[in-house]
Amino acid sequence: MTTLKSRLQDDLTAAIKARDELRSATLRMTLTAITKEEVAGTESRALSDDEVQKVITREAKKRREAAEAFEKGGRAASAERERAEGEVLADYLPKQLSDDELEQIVAESVAEAKGQGAEGPKAMGAVMKIVNPKVAGRAEGGRVAGMVKRLLAG
Repeated sequence: MTTLKSRLQDDLTAAIKARDELRSATLRMTLTAITKEEVAGTESRALSDDEVQKVITREAKKRREAAEAFEKGGRAASAERERAEGEVLADYLPKQLSDDELEQIVAESVAEAKGQGAEGPKAMGAVMKIVNPKVAGRAEGGRVAGMVKRLLAG
C-alpha cells in the first residue's frame, strides 16, 4: 500500500523530471515539514497518513494566509504564487465541503447538541465536538466555527 508520504515523494520526483518548478518546490517544502514533524519530540518516527494529512492541511492554510497577506500588501504576484502552491497541496487533501454541505452537517450537529440539552451560545463547544469528526479535514476550523456560531444565533 502506498503511503501519502511516498506518493508525495514519487510526485516530487516526477515534478523534478518534468521541470515543474512550482510543483517540485511546493512538494519539497511539504516533505520538509513532514520530516520536521517526524523528528520533533524525543524519538523520530514515521507519521501515519492522517498525521501527514494534518501537516499538508497546515501547509495549505499557511499558503492561504500568506496569499491574503500579500494581497493586502499589494503584492499580487506573490499572492498568486502562494495560491498556486495551495492548489498543488489541495490535490492531496480531501475535497473541501461546499458551504451548503457544511451548513447541513452543522445544522444536524446543532440539533443533536440541543437533543443533549446544549443550547444558546454555551452550546458552541458541544456542537464543535459533534461537528469536528464529521468534517475532519474537509473544512477549515474557522469556517466551521463561523457556521456553528451563525446557526446557534439563528
